[in-house]
Amino acid sequence: MKKLFVLAAFAIGFAAPAFADPLEGTWKTKPDDNGHFGHVQVAPCGAKMCGKLVKAFDNAGKALASENVGKNIIWDMSAQGGGAYGGGKIWSPDRNKTYSSKLKLAGDTLAVSGCVFGICRDGGTWTRVK
Repeated sequence: MKKLFVLAAFAIGFAAPAFADPLEGTWKTKPDDNGHFGHVQVAPCGAKMCGKLVKAFDNAGKALASENVGKNIIWDMSAQGGGAYGGGKIWSPDRNKTYSSKLKLAGDTLAVSGCVFGICRDGGTWTRVK
């Protein structure tokens, strides 16, 4: 019985990564108006997906000590099938605006777009870091 329990525990442990959402991971953002970019760690937050800024960089790629590190950049994103995500928000630190956003995942690239007060903006393409 003990062996069966151990085998079941291993099976569950190894199966869990197979069910991970393809959006999970670290993404490099498109440079902002100042040339700064960040690394956003995307992970589940309940039944939805959220992303937190984990590193910030200047236009030369040097790490910045930013007050925005640790803040949520993405929240409440839901998978809509075919690599599409929506229903969530993205905060743009350089503009201090929150956009109703859509994401489109294609391999290791993520097309980001969003709207605020009827004005829509292309958030560019983010690339997977890991």
